[in-house]
Amino acid sequence: MSTFDTTDAFPGDGRQETANERYDRNWSELLQEFRVLQTGTQILAAFLLTLPFQQRFKELSAFDVAVYLTLVVIAVVVTLLALSPVALHRLLFRRGAKEQLVRFGNRILMSCLGASSLLFTGIVLFIFDFLIGPPAGVVAGAIVFVFVMVLWIVVPITMRRRRPPVARSSRTARE
Repeated sequence: MSTFDTTDAFPGDGRQETANERYDRNWSELLQEFRVLQTGTQILAAFLLTLPFQQRFKELSAFDVAVYLTLVVIAVVVTLLALSPVALHRLLFRRGAKEQLVRFGNRILMSCLGASSLLFTGIVLFIFDFLIGPPAGVVAGAIVFVFVMVLWIVVPITMRRRRPPVARSSRTARE
């Protein structure tokens, strides 16, 4: 607790923290989530960037080249989006903008997850299409897309509905 402000940000939510402490905690949690996301997408981006230097890359159909280039663009977009909260934090450092950083960071992270779902789906489509054929690519990509939607949307929404509502004032913290 801060020695200057001992008011609980959201009384009754089970935490004794000021609004600033809550935003600091939320920001730390967001940064940790970005670290996890960045590691996976950077590995995928590195994989994509090595492909044109492989011997069999010349065998790609026009469709596969278009899918490949789309995947490279998505990987770059995810990487840039994931880095944007860090750049914003550096520019707003010591400006008292932690609340805005948390809100912006949350939106960017959700955008990164959406783009990542397309990236994962596309990579599976690309590889299966190239190695087995277009029908296998479409089926494999669709399976991955459904799997991601279940894990990232259906399961969290189901869990959220089972949780009792938190006090109205604490919903604005976007935890």
